[in-house]
Amino acid sequence: MKPIGPLMKEHRLIERMVRVLSQQVTEMQEENSVNTDLLTLAVDFFRTYADRTHHGKEEDILFRELAKKKLSPNDKKIMQELVEEHVLARKMVTAFSEAKESYRHSKTERLASMVKIGKQLVAFYPAHIAKEDEEFFYSCLQYLSQQEQDNMLQEFWKFDRKLIHDKYLSIVEEAEKKEHGLR
Repeated sequence: MKPIGPLMKEHRLIERMVRVLSQQVTEMQEENSVNTDLLTLAVDFFRTYADRTHHGKEEDILFRELAKKKLSPNDKKIMQELVEEHVLARKMVTAFSEAKESYRHSKTERLASMVKIGKQLVAFYPAHIAKEDEEFFYSCLQYLSQQEQDNMLQEFWKFDRKLIHDKYLSIVEEAEKKEHGLR
């Protein structure tokens, strides 16, 4: 298996969540109805799975190794764009989360903001994924030997195993802060 295989498989799951979010954004806009539980789940998905898990592997492993190589000017440019897009995605998810939390306090005032940011997220991810799948992933393999690709796959598996522990450690620490009134 090539290291781009797991990344592309992750893209398919992200696309499924984008479709769910797209449906919710349509409902928010057409029916002025918000499923805050679903939106909380979506924010957690984009933060934990799309960003920490998926973008984490790209940035911390794939891009790190590619940065050691002499990439073509086009591949180097695309890799930089992808990093910038990851930063943009984090900002959009944070803005969406903040709008969702504000909505709980003043419903109508934040609905338009959630719809706007939701539409941006729904438009962003398919284009970003297409850039990676169609313009970058196959091209980047030429810079990595078979041994480097095999090592990268192993590092991906280790990365994934560690993430679940990090996530739940964070949840417990947050709960402890709330319990002790440190928030």
